Amino acid sequence: METHSPQSSATNSSKIIACIVNPAGRDGESLKLWESAKPKLEEAGFQTEVHLTERVGHASEIAFSLKHREDIDLVVANGGDGTVHEVASGLRGSNLPIGIMPGGTGNDIARNHGYPLEDLEAIINIFKNGKDRHVGALRLEAVPMPSENNYPTPTVNPKWNGEATKPGRIVRWIFLESDGGITSTISRAKLSRAKWIRGNIKYTYLGVTEILRWKQRYAWVKIDDKPGEVVDFTLFVFSMSEMFGGGYRVAPGASPINDHGYLCTGWGLGKLQMLLLMGPLRVGKHVGKWGITLEPCKKFEILTVDEKGEPCELSHEPPVTINVDGEPCLQTPATLEFYPKQLWIRGAQEVSWDKV
Repeated sequence: METHSPQSSATNSSKIIACIVNPAGRDGESLKLWESAKPKLEEAGFQTEVHLTERVGHASEIAFSLKHREDIDLVVANGGDGTVHEVASGLRGSNLPIGIMPGGTGNDIARNHGYPLEDLEAIINIFKNGKDRHVGALRLEAVPMPSENNYPTPTVNPKWNGEATKPGRIVRWIFLESDGGITSTISRAKLSRAKWIRGNIKYTYLGVTEILRWKQRYAWVKIDDKPGEVVDFTLFVFSMSEMFGGGYRVAPGASPINDHGYLCTGWGLGKLQMLLLMGPLRVGKHVGKWGITLEPCKKFEILTVDEKGEPCELSHEPPVTINVDGEPCLQTPATLEFYPKQLWIRGAQEVSWDKV
């Protein structure tokens, strides 16, 4: 039985909003956003406290330390989808809801929960009068990617993520989507390329250039209880919400309060098809083109295939990166499994996918 209920505005005014800020988010804009928001929050009757992150993974540590505090009404993640992911990971399993102050590039979790990207007054109104929803999450068990530039290889965090069941793998929980293939290759490219481009145009530029570089690879995949099969591995997106990649509608009609996720797959796509897919994918018109499917899913497994075409536990070479809420930090082999009611998220009173 669920014990959590949304706070009333009167209760809000007597409790604390704890804001976890990624000061590097959007080239420092996240910190400026918090500095603008703090007096407005206090004018709205909130008490505030701020926690600045210092490194990758620090937001999870902070959120985990806050999850049992009874004086806090809401923990706000101020940053992009990576910051939201870290805060959500630390809060998962608690009754304390997360709010979002969009301060990144994609901001897809915020979009899916009805947050405006620029209207600070409207964002604060959601904090005060929004609706708390109990959403599902994906448990991903996969192999860490190596470090690249200043981006570290992910480490084991058993306090909030749990232990892996297979050697060489680690666990991450996902609150928006996980994807692999050409989409995750594009995301990984942003670690070292196109740093001079800001905003969503960066993804378009990297998309075109990485598609032209794409090298064919094969994988063994298994969806729920269906038989496993070897496919020409081009892309998958396992999502709980409609949008990813800065507003691409990859899973039209998806809802994070259902008892399953949504798996979009596209196998054997050529480079021209991948390029032509970018437009339909942005507006949710891709399903049915070139064999692309979207279906309810609870479990998705990916293995490499050896020289005999048999599934094996080795990683792909070149790697098949797996995105974790927009962070290209893991790689195959991988297993993704959906679990309902893992996190409370405070969003707009009305969102298109909430039919209750």
